[in-house]
Amino acid sequence: MLRNYFTVGLRSLFKNRVYALINILGLAIGMAACLMILLFVRYELGFDRWIPGVEHAYQFQSWYHGKDTGQPAYLQMTAYTAGKAFKKDFPEVEQEVYAASSAPAIVKDGQALAADDYLFADGNLLDVIRLPVVRGSAAGLAAIDTIALTQKEAIARLGSEDIVGRTVSLISKGETRDYRVVAVLKDIPRNSHIKLNAIVHVDFPRWMAKESQFLSCWGCQGGFVYVTLRPGADAEAMQARVTAWKKRNIPDDVSDGVRTNQGDDQDFRIVNLADIHLGRGQVGAMTPGNDERSIATFAVVALLILAMAVVNFTNLATARASQRAREVALRKVLGASRQQLIAQFVGEATLVAAIAMLVALAIVELSLPAFANFLDADLALHYFGRDGILLPVIGLVLLVGVLGGLYPAFFLSRFQPAAVLRANRSAAETPGSGRLRTILVVGQFAVSIGLIICTATIYAQTVYARTVDPGFRRDHILQINGLSRYQIIHLGDQLVERMRRVPGVDAVGRTRIGVSTYDSSNTGVLLPGATQPITLGSYIVDTGFKDAMGLELIAGRWFDRNRPMDDTTIPFPITDEAQKALAQRGGNVVINALAASKLGFAHPADAVGKLIRVGLVDNAYGLVPLTIVGVVKDSRFRSVRDPIDPIVFGNAHEGHSYMVIRYHGDPNAVRAAVERVWTGFTREVPFDAKFSEDIVGELYRAEEGRAKTFAGFAVLSVIVGCLGLFGLASFTAERRTKEIGIRKVLGARTRDIVRLLVWQFSRPVLVANLIAWPIAWWVMRDWLDRFDARITLGPGPFLAAGALALVIAVLTIGSHAVRVARANPINALRYE
Repeated sequence: MLRNYFTVGLRSLFKNRVYALINILGLAIGMAACLMILLFVRYELGFDRWIPGVEHAYQFQSWYHGKDTGQPAYLQMTAYTAGKAFKKDFPEVEQEVYAASSAPAIVKDGQALAADDYLFADGNLLDVIRLPVVRGSAAGLAAIDTIALTQKEAIARLGSEDIVGRTVSLISKGETRDYRVVAVLKDIPRNSHIKLNAIVHVDFPRWMAKESQFLSCWGCQGGFVYVTLRPGADAEAMQARVTAWKKRNIPDDVSDGVRTNQGDDQDFRIVNLADIHLGRGQVGAMTPGNDERSIATFAVVALLILAMAVVNFTNLATARASQRAREVALRKVLGASRQQLIAQFVGEATLVAAIAMLVALAIVELSLPAFANFLDADLALHYFGRDGILLPVIGLVLLVGVLGGLYPAFFLSRFQPAAVLRANRSAAETPGSGRLRTILVVGQFAVSIGLIICTATIYAQTVYARTVDPGFRRDHILQINGLSRYQIIHLGDQLVERMRRVPGVDAVGRTRIGVSTYDSSNTGVLLPGATQPITLGSYIVDTGFKDAMGLELIAGRWFDRNRPMDDTTIPFPITDEAQKALAQRGGNVVINALAASKLGFAHPADAVGKLIRVGLVDNAYGLVPLTIVGVVKDSRFRSVRDPIDPIVFGNAHEGHSYMVIRYHGDPNAVRAAVERVWTGFTREVPFDAKFSEDIVGELYRAEEGRAKTFAGFAVLSVIVGCLGLFGLASFTAERRTKEIGIRKVLGARTRDIVRLLVWQFSRPVLVANLIAWPIAWWVMRDWLDRFDARITLGPGPFLAAGALALVIAVLTIGSHAVRVARANPINALRYE
């Protein structure tokens, strides 16, 4: 019997080749899209789960709820002292290691070369995060001044993986030191929150000797705290005790009678390594994270595209039901039961699904490398083993076969033999199926229209983000990183003077905040008579920063190098004497318009000349009196996702992180000339510069990728929907041949027939808009709410998507309508 069903199913496919092609191609596209997206979803959910012992390894994170700033910041980083106090007070913590990401210079053949993604740890990080070791021993990293490199880094720096026992010279914190190689790590997969090329075990207090205040500062997050918990420890129970622990450990800071505490707005979270990538804390991450809503969205889209393909199958199967009515009647007359007929038709559907799956797997094999490269993910297709998809593929075939064939099977098997054979209804319209087919077509196009709207909205927001006025002149800027390195921290003035003489350079400035920089610094600001500080961003710049960035002054003046009170430099390393002198002398500052508003001034000009007080690293010497001398226009230095910072700018001639160069002319020529000046000035600090256009492009790469991904999904959904509509229109036109012939005999023109058929299939598309629009609006409104600056969600994308879907539907069925309308009515009336 099974052999008979199989034979009949194959013959049915060969007999109706167009029907078979549409069904198989539609299912194959839906299955391929579903498989690729689910591979990506599985990849995202598998971050760091490959690390041995990951269930016992945790990251200790710092979360700021924005009580003072109104801007929550959930950091993966945590203060150095917080990790030590956590280990001391929680006996469940077995090991604790602090690691700071750094970009040292590596000395090779007497030349300092740039190196990045080096983790400097105060212990053996491999005891906590058990990364695979291919050479040497993880235990060797327990000794101070040792290093473990990844395979890729070992080959790039030393030319071989066989380097255990050799020495690597690094320049870090202004000091050149040799480190003994004790291990070579397997290259870190992309599905990890960790990004490193090497782990360096250092004597942390010695390494941070010139910044010793960092070791005791609860508000200084510059690295990561990793811990392992003892077997049986309950992380959730520990989390419940963290609030009381915080209150016991973080001291009050009292200056000039004003009390502050770093713990008032700060909380801590114990997060398992496997939960970091999709967790809430993403600020300061080594690699870009994701969120569960995005992953769920991808999964839903995959299922929707697959559902559209199944809907196609159901639609076409019910549309063809009339052609198999006599077959069903004859089988029933010959003794076939309804259960046997249901089994036959479900089996045929499963056969089609199996053939479609073979085509889908071929599509996935061909498309996966490009898809993985586009998503910057290590996606691989394995059929066997722990990550094998053979069983899911078989399950998907059975699921699609049953879902696609069950309703048509029940529908076909209910025909009554006497009625069918007596009326010879083999080619007649099958009653009762039109309404379902219309509902399914509506659902298909609702999905397509919704994806088109999402694509248009995401693309428009991405374009807006790249082109919206940031409050400064973002073009023609070359931004150089590395001014904070100890070797040149005191030489910034000389370097600026040399850069100004480079042909094509218009202005040079220095700063700790530039085009999409990662430095984040806040301070409490007090107005005269106030006891509660107002939290504002605090960044040092120099006198050339305004012209280099193109800031707009709206009140007062900018800093003047000839005015001593404008200079608030605290020489590095910070000393008690320098802090005391500044606290006694005071200085001048410039703020932005948002800071003026937060300080309570109705107009920016009202802030000029007003006195404020701010704290220092050590508030033992009191608050520093500062006079506001100018107000600049608000500038969006970071992504449009982030709110604009209210900022207090202080002028200093050292302590900056970035140099900003405004130029004209050939960008590459200017960059090459600037690099020559840099390398001629210092050989110990590698040249690291980027154009502002490249920085902004990188900043919004994720949004652009998401727009392209949704565009791909939308195209696939439209293709699948059109395939179904094409097949459905063919069968509908075929069944209405006699009706059309009669209409033409009675005087209907070709355009009347075409309009009749086109309108029949246009109505479901119009109804689909009514369903898709509110859902898409709700989804996109929620997505846009994540941006501080965003487009207005107007009617444009909705009308365009509806019109596009309608045009596609009309074009899809138009050729059939014209062909049928032009047919000779004599042939139509001779049809039966």
